[in-house]
Amino acid sequence: MNQGTLVFAQLMQHLPLTSFHRCVQRYDGDRKVHSFSCLDQFLCMAVAQLTYRESLRDIEACLRAHRPKLYHMGMRSGVARNTLANANAVRDWRIYASFAHTLINIARPLYLDEPFWVDLRNTVYALDTTTVDLCLSVFPWAVFRSTKAAVRLHTLLDLRGNIPTFLHVSHGKVHEVNILDQVVPEPGAFYLLDRAFLDFERLHRLHQAGSFFVTRGKANLRVTRRYSHPVDRTTGVSCDQTVVLTGFYSHQGFPAPFRRVRFRDPATGKYLVFLTNQFTLPALTITELYRCRWQVELFFKWIKHHLRIKAFFGTTENAVKAQIWIAVTVYVLVAIVKKRLHVPASLHEILQILSLTLFEKTPLDQLLTRAIEDAVTREPQNQPDLFQ
Repeated sequence: MNQGTLVFAQLMQHLPLTSFHRCVQRYDGDRKVHSFSCLDQFLCMAVAQLTYRESLRDIEACLRAHRPKLYHMGMRSGVARNTLANANAVRDWRIYASFAHTLINIARPLYLDEPFWVDLRNTVYALDTTTVDLCLSVFPWAVFRSTKAAVRLHTLLDLRGNIPTFLHVSHGKVHEVNILDQVVPEPGAFYLLDRAFLDFERLHRLHQAGSFFVTRGKANLRVTRRYSHPVDRTTGVSCDQTVVLTGFYSHQGFPAPFRRVRFRDPATGKYLVFLTNQFTLPALTITELYRCRWQVELFFKWIKHHLRIKAFFGTTENAVKAQIWIAVTVYVLVAIVKKRLHVPASLHEILQILSLTLFEKTPLDQLLTRAIEDAVTREPQNQPDLFQ
């Protein structure tokens, strides 16, 4: 079926273009546009993400070298650097944000059966923030400090499949705890939060919505113990208590009792204090849940290394946000293709293969599966036999 179709075109066939055009109409993206549509802009930026382009001139040179193939890639017009720069600066970034959420809604059901480190049926989210440093003289709108600029990417990650379910891009001065006001709590779900999100009034909103949270306690936490539960100290858990806040303002923010678990990390020897409103799970499970929060740190490191969100193709706020949302869309699209084609490779391996084969005409499923099978069959041959 895909014989003779470019790999890039095969990949884009998994996009719900009807939903994309609805997003464009919602924000009037193609108003007064004659030749370079929002879809053309999205496809150009997707090529830049998948082939690791570094600048607008780099994108222009790459696509002009493949000018006869542009029509077959879905682009209905030529690509000029100034045209793409203007589109990034003017086309509303919310078009691509809405489209990214559409793909997220498609990807999440595909990963419902993914194995998880903790034997738990509930949905588990990790909320965290990463900062992308910018030059203050080039990005004066992204205020952060007196000598530097930055944007912050606030992400709520579904740990089954590592699919981002909520993203918010802000300038550097927005504190991450404020993002809890924008998260819609899901009853029965677990939210793993760093100490930066320790705001008892906001945590009480999660509690009232029927959600569970697991976070770290600070050194100046003032509580009084109500009950002490038996623990197995050989597991590293030194205490499991039901406590109530004693600080005047903190108690007003969270008047209900919650759980305090103290754990000694065997690797570092440090004592860690975890706070949660979940009373039925074993104390050791609470500590293992918080350990899973590091997946969101790995997610940030992954997208910074493998997607173009550190070198931007425009200097305006709209251009930066559009590029970040298109990068997230490409990430989720590759995750969807991985599941639909039953590719055993990791997302990193798939992106590496696509970066070199976008303009070939090999069927996509064969390309990805064959490359992984060849790597697996060659690996033992490269290793000398230890017993010969």
